[in-house]
Amino acid sequence: MWSFFSRDQSKDFPYEIGEQVHGLESKSIWSLHRGKKKNTTDEQLVSVFVYDIKSGSDTKLEILRHSIKKLKTLRHPCLLQFLDSLETDKVLYVATELVEPLGTYIEHLDMGSPQKDLYLAWGIFQVTRGLSFLNNDGNLRHNNVSSWSVYVNTCGEWKLGGLEYVSPIDGNPMPPVKVPPSLEVYDPPEKNDPSKLKSVTKCSTDMWGLGCLVWESYNGPLKSSTNLQNIKNIPKSLAPLYCELVGANPSSRPNPADIITKCRKPDGFFKNDLVDTLLFLEEIQIKDKAEKLRFFNSITAQLDNFPKSVCKHKILPQLITAYEYGDAGSAILPPMFKLGNLLDEAEYQKRIVPCVVKLFTSTDRVTRARLLNTLVHFVGHLQPQVVNEQIFPNVAHGFLDTNPYIRDQTIESIIHLAPKLNYNNLNVEVLRHFARLQAKDDQGGIRTNTTVCLGNIAKHLHPQVRQRVLVSAFMRAIKDTFPPARGAGVLALATTQQYFLLSEVANRILPALCTLTVDPDKTVRDHTFKTLRGFLGKLERVSEDPSLRERMEADVHTATPSLGNAAATWAGWAMTTVTAKFYRSQSDSSRPPSQRHLTKTLSKPASLEHPSSSSLSTTTSSVTSMTSLEHESNETTSVSASDYGNEYWDNENWGDMDTSQDPSSPNAVESAPASTSNNLAAGNLLDLRDGWDNEEWGSLEEEPNEESVDIKEDLPKDPKEVSNELNNHNNISPTSNNSNTNWGNDTWGDGEFEPINEETFTGNPKIDEARRKREEKKMQRQRELEVLRATRGPLKLGAKKL
Repeated sequence: MWSFFSRDQSKDFPYEIGEQVHGLESKSIWSLHRGKKKNTTDEQLVSVFVYDIKSGSDTKLEILRHSIKKLKTLRHPCLLQFLDSLETDKVLYVATELVEPLGTYIEHLDMGSPQKDLYLAWGIFQVTRGLSFLNNDGNLRHNNVSSWSVYVNTCGEWKLGGLEYVSPIDGNPMPPVKVPPSLEVYDPPEKNDPSKLKSVTKCSTDMWGLGCLVWESYNGPLKSSTNLQNIKNIPKSLAPLYCELVGANPSSRPNPADIITKCRKPDGFFKNDLVDTLLFLEEIQIKDKAEKLRFFNSITAQLDNFPKSVCKHKILPQLITAYEYGDAGSAILPPMFKLGNLLDEAEYQKRIVPCVVKLFTSTDRVTRARLLNTLVHFVGHLQPQVVNEQIFPNVAHGFLDTNPYIRDQTIESIIHLAPKLNYNNLNVEVLRHFARLQAKDDQGGIRTNTTVCLGNIAKHLHPQVRQRVLVSAFMRAIKDTFPPARGAGVLALATTQQYFLLSEVANRILPALCTLTVDPDKTVRDHTFKTLRGFLGKLERVSEDPSLRERMEADVHTATPSLGNAAATWAGWAMTTVTAKFYRSQSDSSRPPSQRHLTKTLSKPASLEHPSSSSLSTTTSSVTSMTSLEHESNETTSVSASDYGNEYWDNENWGDMDTSQDPSSPNAVESAPASTSNNLAAGNLLDLRDGWDNEEWGSLEEEPNEESVDIKEDLPKDPKEVSNELNNHNNISPTSNNSNTNWGNDTWGDGEFEPINEETFTGNPKIDEARRKREEKKMQRQRELEVLRATRGPLKLGAKKL
């Protein structure tokens, strides 16, 4: 029993007492400390007001007990929030929300003039609302209004505290005697002139204190009541009201409710963007959809003028709540992502990322379009696991969307997502969609953008997939009927030149580019000539110095190519970022050249930036705008939802990706027995065909002992016929045994995109030996062919085989 009475009862207080907050010592009976809640995983920070009973007096103790009673029973958003209290025979504790005194907060307030004016107006407005609640609703007088009875929380909100001297309005009108004596500077003049007590109103004493608070907000702590006559720093819009607040006659001081009404009118002191924004968010649940849309569309531009603490701790949480529990819609995304930049990484992962993941599951087109447009602002905060498992599966739906704008934005989003995608999502799923879009999409701009995006993400692709796909994809692009698509293919070849073997450059790329030297579009021809000169210069340097070959091809099999190699392989040309080449269109033929325009980015050698009289400007008009998306979303909700239904995606036929069943082709590895498929995979992927064997260009792999070898027959019979064929997409006749020239099918490589075991291509002695033997065999065939040509002597130009 004795142990029960002798134990320290302060241990029952659920909050730990921390360091003291200085500045309040001479202005309050309390001492203010920081604290945190005990035994919780989520550290909840609080403020703890402490009073040492043994060193104090009974009078002070009664005053503080009275204040605790009022703090418990009076609840209002503008009053200090009470959490818990404890009284022992030694000490008195009161826990509240985390705050600091306004008197010390204003001293280190670091804001620009416009931002500070908005913030002070919001703070004074909150105190006025709190006093209106006490005077008009609670029939109470505060009797202690000053910068030391007002506290600022983490959200930057001003909370009215210091309730030690609260009294009913029907009691003694004489202002109470305050402890400590330094607070007497805030007493109204009627305290020293009893004749004026007859004209005291229920709010006159508190309005005098509000006037003192206004003066201190712009001038610092009040030293003497005579300083109130100096109104130089008081805003002009507030000066007339301030003079009424500190008037000598108590009856002339206004009611706080009247102050709010008057100052909330146009051009009033409380009528500004910050006050309007915060009041709207407080009442957002009762606003209609049109009002919310107008508000969210306008708030983004205003956020730069608001204090960061208010934006981070007040506005952002209310925006998130409005989205989760209301019908705010996609308009809330821009301000929410902008405010998210104020958070540290841990807070961003906790507060913003869950909202982003939820937003990507939306079937609303406007929401998806806004997400894709703003992806660059938050993609850096997304973890690769979240991107691959929760975000990319929803993004991929956009590749098959019936709205061209969504497809276009989905393609562009891959540029930002590619560094975080895993092997299968990037090298299998993305390329599968890209192949189909480039081959079958009816929008020329989307086909163009697919090529541009592929050029941008090439550095993230697996080296073996990259070597198999890039040339085929870009050669398909340069045979497109849409001129900007052909231009994009040329520029993409120039941009990704470090990923091509020199044999590919000579046997596949240069012959294909030569056909574009007579392209009907002048811009395509200009870029073609510049790119050709670049590739020829590269080959010429290697011809003069064969030791450069290894350095030129250093990045072909490298997962993370170096910028140095990229520059060196262009014969010393520096790589730069140039004008954007994203094209958007609704039709290849419905728009005249005069209506076309240019957007987005693509990098290419600096040599391609030489002054030219023309530029890639033959693009079509932009695809569906955001306005039309909103209209479509409102009127065709059922259609939008069905576009993303499971049944839509399951019916997509991906079998067309496997375009070659020739046993000799690399696709044969897919039908090979399981025991041999691993051995065949690497060799087949590296066995690249030049794609021109069946177009009368001959082959370097001819047997020298065949009687039918004739070099002249390997040349085109008529260059005009070849040019016409390549310029007319409809006249191309791909052969059945070479999938690389089969431009009509939605595939780029020699087989369907299947997951590849990356370990198969790294450090495998069998693969290295097979590669070495193939290279030796090819070089042997070239030497034998050269000997055969030397024995026949030089060919005469114009000679014809009989």
